[in-house]
Amino acid sequence: MTPEAAHVSRCLARDFSRNPKAGRVAADNQGAELSNTGSLIGRAFAADRVLLQMRERYALSASIGSFMATTVQIRGELSAGTLSVALVSPHAQHRAAAAKALALHANCRVQEFPSYPPSPDQVSCMLKGKFDAVLVDLDSDPEYALDVVETIAQNGSTIVMVFSEKADPLMMMRCMRAGAREFLTLPFNHQTVADALVWASARHSTIPVPRKANGRLFAFLGAKGGSGVTMLACNFAVSLARESGQKTLLIDLNLPLGDAALNLGIVPEFTTLDAFQNIGRLDPVFLSTLLTQCESGLFVLAAPDRFTPSQASYSSIDRLLEVALQAFDYVVVDAGRKLNLWRAKHFDQSATYYLVTQVGIAELRNANRLITQISAQGGPNLEVVINRYDPDFPELADQEVTRALTMPARWRIPNNYAAVLRMQNTAKPLALEDSSISRAICRMSRSACSKPDTSEKKKWFRFLP
Repeated sequence: MTPEAAHVSRCLARDFSRNPKAGRVAADNQGAELSNTGSLIGRAFAADRVLLQMRERYALSASIGSFMATTVQIRGELSAGTLSVALVSPHAQHRAAAAKALALHANCRVQEFPSYPPSPDQVSCMLKGKFDAVLVDLDSDPEYALDVVETIAQNGSTIVMVFSEKADPLMMMRCMRAGAREFLTLPFNHQTVADALVWASARHSTIPVPRKANGRLFAFLGAKGGSGVTMLACNFAVSLARESGQKTLLIDLNLPLGDAALNLGIVPEFTTLDAFQNIGRLDPVFLSTLLTQCESGLFVLAAPDRFTPSQASYSSIDRLLEVALQAFDYVVVDAGRKLNLWRAKHFDQSATYYLVTQVGIAELRNANRLITQISAQGGPNLEVVINRYDPDFPELADQEVTRALTMPARWRIPNNYAAVLRMQNTAKPLALEDSSISRAICRMSRSACSKPDTSEKKKWFRFLP
């Protein structure tokens, strides 16, 4: 590595150690300036950016060095078990060279595939989940190969590596973003391949086996703006984490202006935007690096703190929920007014939708239409929550509200403006104190985790100093 490239590497390592986000911004800016030169500096810089991303995700202690010379400075041998590798290359000479390089390692079992899958969606059928790692040839069809890489990377337990005759820094960066963990070049360097396989073996041995997606999903939806969805979602999630004693995650999908973090008094470093921009690499390990944990034990994936006009696709939301349900026992979603979110595939009949409304003509009318639509489409289990409930409201009796909704309200949250205002000003969740609202939310959370309701006196005595 040249002195200039080494200086760039040290600067990036310094920026990253101080602030991961700043390090990534520096990598983006400086990489753009260097990538057009085609020099060793540009190649080394692009490689260093890949290594920085890997350090950020998996807390690797390897030093930042020349990507072309050593990939990642991990020394050792493959684990005692065999590392199964799928070699995908339509180019006969490239495939033969890669097979020869891999054959030099006794514990590496290789199966060759002389063509790309007919479509990226058929990758799983082709590989059948039998491989620890996949090595993909980029040169036969770079764009299609990148689609294949991204599809494979969506399975967090399979490591993707790529190889090419050209060490193009822009292609390196695109491969990293698609989910590739290694970029090898022809002709293969024995030590480089050895290091890549050792890292893949070590990485595979530390990947937690994904649990079956058996976490439970709860979502809060507002019939009208200002119904109090975020307040209820935040406090329900806090209460659920405390009452169940299980791992609980709150995801703020109230885009583009979600403020769950503000309600909980946290300042997140990463947000849902980071998850959606890296959806191809999202797995339970990567998701864990994006979360902020509250003092209550609740984990939060917050909405961006700046206005972000872009909206996530249903496929991206599905992937996020799939990974979250693998890693957490309970996942709570603040859906805001995302009226069609229930169409995402994980909002099936095993999920619970809390439709939040108030006793008002406009709110009840909207709630009626949503109930009709969700019921007609066979959506998730639906429970109506009346927020700011006042039993002495003179205009509409409970019977009239039930008739307007076409179903009885399951939950009623008392009207306590002073308590809510105090929570917003102090950023202390209501679920952590004793109030009429917190007791109602506690009953909801205990029902959600299948715990019996207890008397308020017995329940709240525990929270008194």
